[in-house]
Amino acid sequence: MQIQLTFKHILSFGLIFSALSTFAQVKPDDKKPEPEKKPGITEEIEVVRPYKPVLADAVKIRRSPNLDNTKPFKPNLSYSIIDKRLELNTDIRQLQAQQLADQKEVVLQNNYVKVGAGTMNSSLGELYLNTGQDPALQAGFFAKHLAQKGDFNSQRISRQQFGVFGRSIQDQVSLNGELNYDRLGTNFYGFQPMLPAINIQPANQRYNVVHLKGEVLKNYTEDESQFDFAGKADAYLLRDINEKRENSLALSGFLNKAWNQFNFGVNASADFTTAKDSSINRNNNIFKANPYVKLQGANYKLIVGLNFVSEVGDFSKTNLLPAVTAEFPIVPGYATIFGGYTGDVMKTSLLELSRENPYLNKNTALINAVERSHIYGGVKGNAGSGFGYKVSAHYKTIENMPLFVNNYPKFQKFDVIYDDAKVFGIEGEISLNASETFTWTGKVLANSYKMDSEEQAWFKPGLEVISNARISINKRFIVDGDVHIYGDSKGREFVASPIFEQRTVSLNSFVDLSAGAEYQLKNKIGVYIRANNLFGTAYEKYLYYPKLGLNVLGGFNYSF
Repeated sequence: MQIQLTFKHILSFGLIFSALSTFAQVKPDDKKPEPEKKPGITEEIEVVRPYKPVLADAVKIRRSPNLDNTKPFKPNLSYSIIDKRLELNTDIRQLQAQQLADQKEVVLQNNYVKVGAGTMNSSLGELYLNTGQDPALQAGFFAKHLAQKGDFNSQRISRQQFGVFGRSIQDQVSLNGELNYDRLGTNFYGFQPMLPAINIQPANQRYNVVHLKGEVLKNYTEDESQFDFAGKADAYLLRDINEKRENSLALSGFLNKAWNQFNFGVNASADFTTAKDSSINRNNNIFKANPYVKLQGANYKLIVGLNFVSEVGDFSKTNLLPAVTAEFPIVPGYATIFGGYTGDVMKTSLLELSRENPYLNKNTALINAVERSHIYGGVKGNAGSGFGYKVSAHYKTIENMPLFVNNYPKFQKFDVIYDDAKVFGIEGEISLNASETFTWTGKVLANSYKMDSEEQAWFKPGLEVISNARISINKRFIVDGDVHIYGDSKGREFVASPIFEQRTVSLNSFVDLSAGAEYQLKNKIGVYIRANNLFGTAYEKYLYYPKLGLNVLGGFNYSF
């Protein structure tokens, strides 16, 4: 059975194979000739070129994108394990500041000397010595000398100043002290242009002043529960070449306590002064107390108080005067309006009178001036980081305002008289500090006087302008200039011919312009030159006393 089945299968496969072979046979005439194969290498080349669509392809563009046709992006990531312990501390650790590179410390010069000479027999010398840069302890010494001689007979001026000072900053307070000596020498060289021979041999005049100052001041603290305080002592001795003597001791201080936005305090002073001359001996003691309440906030400041002033001496009286001031910003940081209504007693002393006019006569009368009311108001502020300004107007009523008048018959000497006055004025200040290259300051003061008895406010100008400019061309070359404009003023003199009478004399306005330059040759040595009164006008601030004309001064300075 098994052999029979095998034969049948073999026979079937043979028939099928024969049929297939018969079907696959083709006649040689029906076959197409095969192409002749050429020897060589056959490659497929694909040409890639930029796509250049045609207008017919526009129909293929979909009007809206197919949002479903997105291909997922699976980036290949790599991981690395850092062998570092995890900090479980959640506190913020302090940052470690990067250490700066060492910088060379700037060595400042503590000492300075300056010498010079010029026309009109001018000589100048200055010396400054200081202990160093320690901010908590400083001490120093200075000395100054200036001498000049003019073209007129005995027209000369000589001034020497010496002083020592010290400052110590303690934990709670700061201490300051000064001891100064000031010597001023001149002559009574005044002369009348029509009669120059009257004062052929002018007398000498010389003032010597020893001045001592001391101050203690509480340092600033943020603790409002503590009291703020300060104390000051000021004493001087004045002597002239004749018989003038003046001794003075003034003690002053203040005490202040802050509470919320309020400050309660008091300013107090005691001034003991004795003045002597050939025929006068006057005690002039003044005691002042100024209690006040200050209310200060972020945008305002208001001070309300009283000035209690008692004069004790040859003339004794007591005054109670107002002391009210206020400030309110109208444009914070740029403009602030201010105003006040105050009053005070201003001591008249030989020291202040001689500094204003050294040509005083003997037996000068001394009466304190009382500023009965001083009403003022204005605006101040900044118009940028380097530009500041202040404009104000004031009205004053003054009792016993001191005035200088020429003596008769000694016209070259001045007496002091007193008169009540009403003063209206306008004042303006401006400062510009554009950079270290250029700085400029200016001040204008215009006053109108209405006197009670006198015809004029003698030797009080109606206009005064002071301005200064400084330009640094570079680090070594600096130029600067000053201008002083003095308006018209009036003086009083007596004449005996043809009859004895008082006469008013006009003093013309003048412009005093000065300029200078300084060049640093090396780090420690420099040269300078300065010209004063460039217009060369022998102007008069006081009658019969012309000032020095054009004079030039030059020299060198050295720091060490």
